[in-house]
Amino acid sequence: MSDDVTTARPYAKAIFELAKKGSNFDVWSERLKFLSAVVADKNVAAALEQPNSTASARAGMIEKIASDKLDAESINMVRLLAENGRLGSMSSIASLYDDYRAQDEGTLEANVVSAIELDDNYRSKLANALERKFNKKIHIVNTVDESLIGGAIIRAGDVVIDGSVKGKLAQLGNNLSA
Repeated sequence: MSDDVTTARPYAKAIFELAKKGSNFDVWSERLKFLSAVVADKNVAAALEQPNSTASARAGMIEKIASDKLDAESINMVRLLAENGRLGSMSSIASLYDDYRAQDEGTLEANVVSAIELDDNYRSKLANALERKFNKKIHIVNTVDESLIGGAIIRAGDVVIDGSVKGKLAQLGNNLSA
C-alpha cells in the first residue's frame, strides 16, 4: 500500500497543481472520485489486469466508460496513467489529491462515527471544538453505528478520539483483567 501511495504522489501533486491553476478543485475532486469508482469495479479491474491488453486499450476502455465525465486534460491523465501502468493507483491518487486540496484550503475532514445521527446543533458544537483543537476549518462526515451504544469515535487526520460507550466498556474490561 505504501508503494501505491509513493507512486501515486507525483500524479496527485500534478493534478492538484493543474486544478489550482484552473481554480477547479471541485471538478477534479468529483472526476477523481468517479474514476476511482470505475477502476475499482471488479469487471473493469479484471479487464485492466489482462496481460495482453495494451496501454491504449486500457485507456480507451476507461475513456469509453467515463466519456461524459472527462475533458481533454483528464483524458490525457488517463492515457498517461495507462501508459505507466498506474490506473490501479487511482484511489490513492484521489485520496492524496484531496489531502493536498484540504491542506491548501486549510480544512480537515473529521469522520465521526456515532450511535445516532448528529443533529445540526451538536454537529456545529463539535466542529467548533475540533476547529479550535486543529486550528483548521473542519468538515464533519457522520456515519451511524448503533453498536457503539452511545458517544462517538472521531477520526481527524492522524488523530483518533474514542469517546464511545463501547470503547469505554472495552477499556474498562481491559483494566479489570490486567
